[in-house]
Amino acid sequence: MIYTEFATFYDQLFDNDLYDKWIDFVSNNIKKTDEILDLACGTGRLLVLMKQAGYNAIGADLSDDMLAIANEHLNEAGFGDTPLLNENMLDLSELGKFDVITCFDDSICYLGDIEEVQTMFNEVDQHLNDEGTFLFDVITPYQTDVKYPGYMYNFHDEDHAFMWTTYIGEFPHSVEHDLTFFSYNTEIEGYDEYSETHFERTYPVEEYQAVLTKAGFKDVKVTADFGNKEIDDTTTRWFFACKKG
Repeated sequence: MIYTEFATFYDQLFDNDLYDKWIDFVSNNIKKTDEILDLACGTGRLLVLMKQAGYNAIGADLSDDMLAIANEHLNEAGFGDTPLLNENMLDLSELGKFDVITCFDDSICYLGDIEEVQTMFNEVDQHLNDEGTFLFDVITPYQTDVKYPGYMYNFHDEDHAFMWTTYIGEFPHSVEHDLTFFSYNTEIEGYDEYSETHFERTYPVEEYQAVLTKAGFKDVKVTADFGNKEIDDTTTRWFFACKKG
């Protein structure tokens, strides 16, 4: 599938109300004067909210297509001068240091294994100022093992259709999302079809805490519901707030 198509569908179909909850989580954990790097910023909707809230924030993502849409949203909101960087979260060597680094919406769960998670956490630690804050979320094993398997979602309007089916993955606490998009093409008076599979993997909370400690983080706080609840056995997403050691 042409990734541009996925980026466009993702931007159109994502529940934008969630971004309001993410910005609340950010605001509850940092200061207004903090300089922020939003890793895996995607189409930039959270980044726009950060700018509107008065934060000095920039974005980075591996996908040029996501960044192109992010640039459109920033321009529409009057923040067209916001830097957007094409960066791999496994290698941030070209970047400077920040007071805060954020990474939300399952992005870390797209890494291949716990060694890559360790590498990413190491990179984040090296690019935070002293006492800097790392905020991120991940889906939980309860989500991958209980909630996701067999999950189906379908959407359609006059010009588009979208089918999403999730299966248990190859590794423990992993899933595969089969995504199929249909977009109406007036030239052929029919639909173009685009398909791709997304792989996600997560780990017990103790493993995340161990690799964070190894990377040099301290005061690691784990919560549920965007920081509003304590975690339990049925939590579907963990929210981490960590301080650089």
